Amino acid sequence: MTVPRAAAALTQTSPTRGGIGESTLRPDGVLKVTGEFAYSSDLWHEDMLWGHTLRSTTAHALIHSIDISAALATPGVHAVLTYEDLPARQKTYGLEIKDTPALAHGKVRHHGEPVALVAADHPETARRAAARIRVDYGELPVVTDEASATAPGAPLVHEHRTDHHAAHVPHPNIVHRQPVVRGDATAAAARADVVVRGEYVFGMQDQAFLGPESGLAIPAPDGGVDLHVATQWLHSDLGQIAPVLGLPEEKVRMALAGVGGAFGGREDLSMQIHACLLALRTGRPVKMVYNRFESFFGHVHRHPARLSYEHGATRDGRLTHVRCRIVLDGGAYASSSPAVVGNAASLAVGPYAVDHVDLEALALYTNNPPCGAMRGFGAVQACFAYEAQMDRVAARLGLDPVEFRRRNAMEQGTLMPTGQRVDSPAPVAELLRRVKARPLPPERQWESADGTVDPRALPGGVSNTTRGEGVVRGIGYAVGIKNVGFSEGFDDYSTARVRLETVGGVPAATVYTAMAEVGQGGITVHAQIARTELGVGQVTIRPADTGIGSAGGTSASRQTYVTGGAVRHACEVVREKVLDLGRVRFGPYHPAWATAELRLEDGRVVTEGGEVLAPLTEVLDGEAVEAEVEWRHRPTRPLDRVSGQGDGHVQYSFAAHRAVVEVDTELGLVKVVELACAQDVGKALNPLSVEGQIQGGTTQGLGIAVMEEIVVDPVTARVRNPSFTDYLIPTILDTPAIPVEMLELADDHAPYGLRGVGEAPTLSATPAVLAAIRSATGLPLDRVPVRPEHLTGG
Repeated sequence: MTVPRAAAALTQTSPTRGGIGESTLRPDGVLKVTGEFAYSSDLWHEDMLWGHTLRSTTAHALIHSIDISAALATPGVHAVLTYEDLPARQKTYGLEIKDTPALAHGKVRHHGEPVALVAADHPETARRAAARIRVDYGELPVVTDEASATAPGAPLVHEHRTDHHAAHVPHPNIVHRQPVVRGDATAAAARADVVVRGEYVFGMQDQAFLGPESGLAIPAPDGGVDLHVATQWLHSDLGQIAPVLGLPEEKVRMALAGVGGAFGGREDLSMQIHACLLALRTGRPVKMVYNRFESFFGHVHRHPARLSYEHGATRDGRLTHVRCRIVLDGGAYASSSPAVVGNAASLAVGPYAVDHVDLEALALYTNNPPCGAMRGFGAVQACFAYEAQMDRVAARLGLDPVEFRRRNAMEQGTLMPTGQRVDSPAPVAELLRRVKARPLPPERQWESADGTVDPRALPGGVSNTTRGEGVVRGIGYAVGIKNVGFSEGFDDYSTARVRLETVGGVPAATVYTAMAEVGQGGITVHAQIARTELGVGQVTIRPADTGIGSAGGTSASRQTYVTGGAVRHACEVVREKVLDLGRVRFGPYHPAWATAELRLEDGRVVTEGGEVLAPLTEVLDGEAVEAEVEWRHRPTRPLDRVSGQGDGHVQYSFAAHRAVVEVDTELGLVKVVELACAQDVGKALNPLSVEGQIQGGTTQGLGIAVMEEIVVDPVTARVRNPSFTDYLIPTILDTPAIPVEMLELADDHAPYGLRGVGEAPTLSATPAVLAAIRSATGLPLDRVPVRPEHLTGG
């Protein structure tokens, strides 16, 4: 045992950098920018085969027969699998409702559904062999919208439903339905001085992530399989994969490979089961990588929606009631549609105080592509509609649209339509004030002082369609509300393991979770938390795998809150263990060990007053201190099936936007000049990362406003544009300046007072852009994305 050194001898130790509240750079940032980062599509095994999926060419058809003989005879082919080759009794999977077959059986329900698998020694061989499989289809009528889904005698997408939602829906082609009723909307409507109704259409958006679906499955000597894959939730995947493989979960070992973005598109399974099936059948590692065309069929999309709204208000600009009906197209399989319905219904009014509501949201089964999670998760579609309504009601009353919103803005203590009280700051009016108070960008930015025109600053950009004639400016505002975390009674928790030891003569921490790092920066924040709580500069983040308990999904803006909370709590347990060691080793030599409040700082144990008691290396004295914890936020409750009442959400986040656009009214082209955002983030754990999240969410909201839409043929239900040639996303030339103003109003219930930030800006960006285009053109514009023909009457 050694006696601690004098405090003066330790004053030269440099302070720990990169803690909570600092803009720490991402450890993977340089690698990604330079192209050196290893994504899942870069995985390699010297003995591996390549897998390929045969997908249906029709949206709804009986499968009369599948002839694989020609594919099997192709040189280099090692296996061809169909539904009949699935090894287990459980042949379907799903996030909530297990209605998705691993391979189509009996019939196909949407264009691009997996029908057969091929493993070969070269990817092109696998592709050519799959093309030689002959499937005899018997075409069936397609269900594409609410009318065809619920008409008398409508074809049933799923003939024998047994899921727990089936008893609560009025038709088998409705996945889930959630009403929310509070007060008396009928009586309130009779008292309203102004009643405004609107019908809105929201298109199908793709997550358009950078890296396509990919992974590598390696058969193991114990009869199991090791799967390296890009996903959003390792343990959710595991719980769906193992039953279909007929294996216990301990024999399906999963590790996170490099993920090139997600935005909800990796919550559902894609190639995971298929790669494992082929690996187990062939006894060889199997790699699968979708090309971009296949990726459009290989993951779910954002639900398209039709939204009917009615808002009432008094002459002095107070909302009397809101009625709405939101119909979401869930496509052929349920995915996360029930949860999306719950979000859409509970957030359908927006961030406003309204005493009387009659709301309904539902999702349909159709033969369109399956839809599920995407950034904003049901709240995006609702925000587009309710913010358009707020503008229209303001116009009817002759009020400034921001002032009308301010008069009705919720605040801390407001009751949600579900009856839940908002018990943390809700600075809706302040966010609106801030975006409105910002200086506007200069007019005619495309024109320099000498009269030179820069086409990049004009609608149409480098296509050089105009010199500014016919270009009109518009300004629009919007604000939105989004829940944070999993809701409606879901057991939302995360697991973290933290270890503190001496490495190379310095104290070092190791953090281990199963969190999927998909670009949100969780690995950066976890290191910041460990530095702050343990007072060490050296932190290692272990790769995520299923060797530790679940961290939940990287979705719902929850990871910093929940897994960050778990890491913080594990660090606290480790810190107390370390202090207990110090009390045993050094307490007899210094009374402060027993009487003072102690913390770990800059590799030392110090008192609140700053007195240094000992270096951590001497406290540890060669020992390693470790803790593994599960951490949960406060519980939520399911919404009542009839009234929709209940404390369904753990936290809310708020963002407001002001959009400035310039529209070429002759050609119907739009240039978004600026899209300013103000958002309450509770506490910015990493301000640079938070700003990037807000700008990224804003850009995706811009995309659905003016260009992004998966187009599905309304007669055949086939996808028309499954490629980046025809599905357009914003480029650097389309993305405007996005100034960000962050409020930090702490939520006392959350770690460090933080709020989830990733989704809220996606909500309000879209309606702000639409409001600005309406301001420029005077057109009603009740659908997104806005196309040129909507602006020119073509």
